[in-house]
Amino acid sequence: MKHSIYLMTMLLIMANFIAKAQERDTLSYKFDLKAAIDYALNHQKTVLNAIVDEEIARNTVKHTVGIGLPQVSTSFNFQDFLKLPTTLLPGEFASPPSDSPIPVTFGTKFNSTAGIELSQLLFDGSYIVGLQASKTYKELSVRNTRRTKIETAVAVTKAYYAALVSGEQFDLIDANLTQLTKSLNDTEAMFKNGFSEKIDVDRLQVLKNNLETERENVTRLLQMNIDMLKFQMGMPIQADLELTDKISDVRAEPVAVLSADTTVYKRRIEYSLLETQKKLNEMDVRRQKSLFLPTLRGFASASKNFQSDNFANHFEQSFPTSVIGLTFSWNLISGGQRLYQVRNAKLAVRKSENDLLDLKNGINNELSASQKMYLNSLRSVENQQRNLTLSQEILRVTRIKYEQGIGSSLEVTTAETSQKEAQNNYITALYDLLISKVDLDRAAGRINY
Repeated sequence: MKHSIYLMTMLLIMANFIAKAQERDTLSYKFDLKAAIDYALNHQKTVLNAIVDEEIARNTVKHTVGIGLPQVSTSFNFQDFLKLPTTLLPGEFASPPSDSPIPVTFGTKFNSTAGIELSQLLFDGSYIVGLQASKTYKELSVRNTRRTKIETAVAVTKAYYAALVSGEQFDLIDANLTQLTKSLNDTEAMFKNGFSEKIDVDRLQVLKNNLETERENVTRLLQMNIDMLKFQMGMPIQADLELTDKISDVRAEPVAVLSADTTVYKRRIEYSLLETQKKLNEMDVRRQKSLFLPTLRGFASASKNFQSDNFANHFEQSFPTSVIGLTFSWNLISGGQRLYQVRNAKLAVRKSENDLLDLKNGINNELSASQKMYLNSLRSVENQQRNLTLSQEILRVTRIKYEQGIGSSLEVTTAETSQKEAQNNYITALYDLLISKVDLDRAAGRINY
């Protein structure tokens, strides 16, 4: 009976676990871009690991502080001499004196010592510098977390825009397929009534077949882009995700193009990281110099020693010992090692300065290139949108002419192909515009967390 109850309980627990797992696998979300980024900042593993590194840095600071705090340790030692050690004494100590050494046994069978020791670092130049450097190290980890969040936001934004563009492409193909199906049906009806040729039907059927294939490809591409967005967000791939933003809303967002702004680099997290690294290198120079100074430690200890030949009364009598003192150490000559360590530390600072100048120049170049790419993409989208509108109008007029008997099916086929090409060009230009918008925002230091 007990076995049956236990088995039933385990089955219920497993069923509940499976139900919850299935519930997690079928979660459904509706996100705009901001909500998608917020989700990623709380679930993306690279962000979570950066936060863990930040906590590790805080613990490292506390560990460094602890080096300069009082250190207390205790010890206990117990010895049972199965055979006491023997010492040879000169024969002159014997009575009467002898030329041969005399073996003598000293000590007791049982020996034990219990003690406690306190030590305190009083002066160490490298510790003082290390304490300051540990706080800068913590600052570096915080900025690393910010950089990880920015990179995650950029990746999520680009993946979100890619999915939006695929959705726009799908809508265009769907609308085009509806129109083409209608044209095909009308042409088939005209062919049955003797007003059209079989080749006219075949041409439109080929176009329809190609468009249906392209629609299937875009459907799969849309799902792949949504899955990539889920991955960038740290969301389970099995979850359902619906995007609520619209392409028209994204395109309507104003983007400020900076002109001759040479201070943008100050807003970039990469520059802040290099500045922090330079501070650490400067502190390393100070640390290497501090190694020329002496160190001073204070200590105090107390212990009790117990000795007996009988374990039953071993702890009845003790022999206490206590001591306080100072330890002063100073490495006066090191063969020039410390001198060259200082020189290498200074060279590391010089490298940091060069890296800062190079990064500053690189950021300014990146900003200039991003502005040009964005403006080019903006003009390209405007042109391709006009071309798309024109191709749709040409196709409409061509179909009317064909239905009225004053146009050929070849003209309709050509117009359909031109519209398809215009749609593809528009989609490509739209994607380039959205990606260049993200790159410009990042280059200008507008993406911050």
